[in-house]
Amino acid sequence: MRIWGKLLGFIFGFMLSKNLLGALIGMFIGHNFDKGRGLNFNNLSGSKSSESERQSAFFYTSFSVMGYMAKANGLVSKHEIEFANAYMDKLSLQGELRQQAQDAFREGKMAGFPLNDNLAKFKQVCGNRHDLLLLFLEIQIQVAFADGHLDSDERQALHTIAQQLGFSSKELDKLLEMIIAGAQFHQGQSGKSAQSQLENAYKVLGVSADTPEKDIKKAYRKLMSQHHPDKLVAKGLPPEMMEIAKQKAQDIQGAYELITKNK
Repeated sequence: MRIWGKLLGFIFGFMLSKNLLGALIGMFIGHNFDKGRGLNFNNLSGSKSSESERQSAFFYTSFSVMGYMAKANGLVSKHEIEFANAYMDKLSLQGELRQQAQDAFREGKMAGFPLNDNLAKFKQVCGNRHDLLLLFLEIQIQVAFADGHLDSDERQALHTIAQQLGFSSKELDKLLEMIIAGAQFHQGQSGKSAQSQLENAYKVLGVSADTPEKDIKKAYRKLMSQHHPDKLVAKGLPPEMMEIAKQKAQDIQGAYELITKNK
């Protein structure tokens, strides 16, 4: 049985945080390393271990904060539980990985969950990889909208998360509009007029019908670069969560194609 990951993770987690929670988070990350999520303790290399650490941190923090968001208004709804399970199904999480996701989600729902501490550690692990933080925030927005609306407690929780990760309120508001439009655009033409679908396409790219074509193309390329699945995995997105980036990239591509066709 491999224990070095858990042991070293516990020690370094405690050294960095000076508390038991940090040590347990470190041990959780170390446990993932022991299970073969990318770290070889017999051949430590900076880039390899950093990538593995980011992948484990992204996986754990995504699902634990997802649990926190589900409980933000004081009650975890049926829609939010179904969303979390559907997310795990979408990522084809089975066996131990699914159990880890469920455990993290359950931990996030617990009273006293240290959101700010966890986000600070997550941001530190991600470093200057803005694209990873952006995708993480997008995931939490989707959780908040799982029941079809956003109440004041959920909005406040999102603002707290965004602020901790370095996003302004203005950036969050724009991202909220893009995510809502993206969900509607992804559903296709069902119940939507062609004009409504086109309006959503503009919002998916964060532009308007009056935006010059060159700027629309620039926005499209920037978003595609930010959500390129292979690039995100190289920066620390867990391979198990690549499907999220793939779907986002497909929606961006589809929105751009619809806009150019109607120009």
